[in-house]
Amino acid sequence: MKQDKVVVGVTMGDPNGIGPELLINAFGESRMANLFVPVIYGSGKALAFWRNLMKAERFGYQPIAHPDQAVLKKPNFIECSPNFERVDVGRPTPSGGYAAFEALEKATAHLKEGKLDALVTLPIDKSTIQNKDFNFPGHTEYLAQRLGARDSTLLMVHDELRVALVTGHIPIRDVAEHINAPKIQAKLRGLMDCLKMDFGIVKPKIAVLGLNPHAGDNGVIGNEDQEHIAKVVEEARNTGALVYGPYSADAFFSYGKYKKFDAVLAMYHDQGLIAFKTLSQNMGVNFTMGLPAVRTSPDHGTAYDIAGHNKADSTSFFNALFLAVDVYRRRTENTALYAGALKKPSAAAALLAAEDETVGE
Repeated sequence: MKQDKVVVGVTMGDPNGIGPELLINAFGESRMANLFVPVIYGSGKALAFWRNLMKAERFGYQPIAHPDQAVLKKPNFIECSPNFERVDVGRPTPSGGYAAFEALEKATAHLKEGKLDALVTLPIDKSTIQNKDFNFPGHTEYLAQRLGARDSTLLMVHDELRVALVTGHIPIRDVAEHINAPKIQAKLRGLMDCLKMDFGIVKPKIAVLGLNPHAGDNGVIGNEDQEHIAKVVEEARNTGALVYGPYSADAFFSYGKYKKFDAVLAMYHDQGLIAFKTLSQNMGVNFTMGLPAVRTSPDHGTAYDIAGHNKADSTSFFNALFLAVDVYRRRTENTALYAGALKKPSAAAALLAAEDETVGE
């Protein structure tokens, strides 16, 4: 295959959930495969089952053993679970969980080898996928470990709304003890780098949310906001970064303040994601910032309750595919731009001058 297009690996996810449905709906038409080169990872038996269930005669694919064999203008498929026995529609099963793991494992290996340009993961069941080789709360942590990322995190994306997290998949009772200045600083730096390299925002403007109700009310409701969050914001501002906060999370989203910023840094999972999913209306994308490779995912789960009823909404999956391609291209262009700027004093001066521009709150 002549690699003129972005090669995107797509994992089937749990074969008992809506993942196969989304795949068949997305790639049942040739137009999607014209935009990039899709390489699907999963169970051929499961895909055949869902194709028959959905009466999707137009859906077809090219079986291959490795991404190097991928063909243009049609979906490619790599078998990952030759021993998978049966699909139990809408039910969590150990075999379904292991098939999801096998697809993820092989796709991640190819991503790490540079054979894929980006990876889009369909939903897994976080309980049935657990095994001796997968002992993680979710995709994000697994991919960070496998790809050697020092600090990665969720960035939820929908149009101009972007919400990142300081803490991810941990119990709510443990959140406060994980909120400290070094961790917030690391997430803030990662977010700024991501917005520049992956989204092309030269001087990103970021809002930081508080941890406690009303951002602590000046220490009346907890001291984390003043002792940790406010200090990090102040230090960032002193370097010229456009960072503001801490904001009270309830008023911040309800009054539309997020519209004035390029991204929001929330302290914990539900603080950021409840607002994000309410505002994005099931059209958002989960992007993992901080990885050396591009990975996106729909912002929903396996949806066992609607699996097989032709009710699955493909919008978030489509958006995840498009974002993966866009980010890969932009990251590639910006990497070359910054490398070139280091070699050309005039270009470097222009770039630094653009980054030094400041914008008022």
